[in-house]
Amino acid sequence: MVADEPDNLVLRMLREMREQMATKADLAGMASKSDLAALEERLERSTDSKINSLRADLASDLLLMRKDLSDQIVGLRRAVVEYHSSAVGHGILISELEERVRRVEQHLNLPPLAH
Repeated sequence: MVADEPDNLVLRMLREMREQMATKADLAGMASKSDLAALEERLERSTDSKINSLRADLASDLLLMRKDLSDQIVGLRRAVVEYHSSAVGHGILISELEERVRRVEQHLNLPPLAH
C-alpha cells in the first residue's frame, strides 16, 4: 500500500501538469512575433491616417472660422460707417432745421427760446 501512494501522487501531479500545458492547437492559435509586428504596423498606419485626417479637419475648420470672423468684421465696419454717415446726415439735417427755425423766428419777430 505504501508503494501505491507515491505512484498515485506522481500520476496525479503529472495529470495536472498535462492539463496546464499548452497543446499544439493552442500554440498554433497564438500569434507569432511577425504577426504581432504586422499588427503593430497596421495600427501605426491607421493611427497616422486618423491623425492626418484630424489635422485636415482642424485646418478646414480654422479656415472657415477665420472666413466667418472676417465676414463679421467687414459687416461690423460697414454698419459703423453707415451709422456715422447717418449720424452726420442727421446732424446736417438738424442744423438745417435749426437755421430754418431761426429764420422763421426772425421773420415773425419771435424771441429765441432761453436755454
